Amino acid sequence: DYAALPTAVNITWSSINFKTILQWQPKPSGYFYTVEIHGQTSDIKKKCIRTTETECDVTDALKDVKETYVAHILSVMQTEMDNFEEPPYALSEKFTPYSQTVIGKPEIKNYTQKGSELNVVIKDPLTPYTFPNGSFQSIRDIFQHDLEYKLYYWKDQSSGKKDTTTKSHTFEVNVESTKNYCFYVQGFVPSRRENRNGQTSVVHCTTGERGILDEYGAEVFIIIAVIAIAVITLAIVLPVILCKRKKARAVREKEPLNGV
Repeated sequence: DYAALPTAVNITWSSINFKTILQWQPKPSGYFYTVEIHGQTSDIKKKCIRTTETECDVTDALKDVKETYVAHILSVMQTEMDNFEEPPYALSEKFTPYSQTVIGKPEIKNYTQKGSELNVVIKDPLTPYTFPNGSFQSIRDIFQHDLEYKLYYWKDQSSGKKDTTTKSHTFEVNVESTKNYCFYVQGFVPSRRENRNGQTSVVHCTTGERGILDEYGAEVFIIIAVIAIAVITLAIVLPVILCKRKKARAVREKEPLNGV
């Protein structure tokens, strides 16, 4: 009897970079669950039919990411009963992937600190959705210009934090050439009312002594080193040469006197 079956409770949507999992309770005993995804304008999609699990990956039922969906979690028996009897179900909260999925950790592709310029290049997180050629869409492909990134940076071993934003994949910020810097990146969607800020990336720090090598590059450093060596060599060799010439001149000046 369908009427006696318990219905799902504590239904939650968990979504990162558009990969969306529906979760609920309790674990079924003597019955099963079937998930139905209802969109405002799209057809009903059935997922995880007659499952004993209490979660369901519904990502591919939410491909229209700007659509608003509601999940019906049906409590069902092992076999189909009389079609006239509707199984009991529980309703989820509404969910719109475009405005509610969490933006995952961006990847810092590479970074350099040359003199007083810190350059950071980031890689967009991928989504489970694909282009017709099979390659995965990134969150940038879906959000377009709505997606921005924020870079937080500070002097190594300092607490004073600065930040800057970009709509591209790169940051170029002016820093002190004699200091090392630490930083991390976070994606965000300013047009959202809630859940604007995404997860933060791993923290990276620049390394090495900051100085003339970073300011002007290795080539200039090598030229300066060569000049310095030349000057030192000249400073040592020149007095020796002059001293020898002086002695030779003195010897020549004494020779005629010795001949008298």
